[in-house]
Amino acid sequence: MAAPTTADPNRLATSSRSPRSRLAQSGFRVAMLLALSVAIVTLAALLIQVLVEGWPRLNLDVLTQFPSSRPGTAGAQSAIFGTLWVMGVVIVTCIPVGIGAAIYLEEYANPNRWYNRMIEVNIQNLAAVPSIVYGILGLAFLARGWAGLGTTVLAAGLTLALLVLPIVIIASREAIRAVPRAIREASLALGATEWQTIRRQTLPAAIPGIATGSILALSRAIGEAAPLLLLGALTFVTFNPSGLDSAFAVLPVQIYQWISRPQEEFKVLAAAAIVVLLVMLLAMNGTAIWLRRRYQRRW
Repeated sequence: MAAPTTADPNRLATSSRSPRSRLAQSGFRVAMLLALSVAIVTLAALLIQVLVEGWPRLNLDVLTQFPSSRPGTAGAQSAIFGTLWVMGVVIVTCIPVGIGAAIYLEEYANPNRWYNRMIEVNIQNLAAVPSIVYGILGLAFLARGWAGLGTTVLAAGLTLALLVLPIVIIASREAIRAVPRAIREASLALGATEWQTIRRQTLPAAIPGIATGSILALSRAIGEAAPLLLLGALTFVTFNPSGLDSAFAVLPVQIYQWISRPQEEFKVLAAAAIVVLLVMLLAMNGTAIWLRRRYQRRW
């Protein structure tokens, strides 16, 4: 008597599909690959075009010289330092608040309470709000409203922090939620308090996801120009910021100003500044990938 054979479930599922279903699946896969190929080719073409146009000005003058009315001697030093100052404010304010909010919502908040549900709904909605709306909010309440900060580094940093805060909260919650519940229960069973369990077990295990989500959120903030234009960010600054109450310029706004100039030399300079901004973005994304691979755990 022949031994019974075990059929492959995937093969059975595939064979049970109708020809129309298999054709639709193949068509969808081809369409998806085609759309992905078009996006990648378009992005590669844009990057190559920017690199070729900005190559004549990709030198130390772009990093060491201040903006000037003469394109041959102009640089983006003040915009680079202004970007670093603004992003420093975003990091200091957004990351701790976002992680703390994620810990509260995931570990302490009662989902049956109406105010916790309202907070969650608002966070989900705010993540999809256009950046220009945050610029209006920053102008109304931070720059000219009750805060009265004016067009300063602090006002710009807080506005961008509000912009990316929902993203940090959502990414941190997903990272905390991915930690197995058994680890929390084992820590509590050994006598640790809830906060000790969060601080010593949950957060260290969630660091890769939290760091990746936070850095990707900061990568979005570093390229935003619309909110800062509404705040009145300067487009011609010949000095580096000296503090949180200092005027500033950032790379996206400086690039916008150069592109709007009629001289062709300024467009070449803008392309070089775009390459500098892309290098900063790639460095941040590379750091996110390294952190994920360095601290990732498989359960």
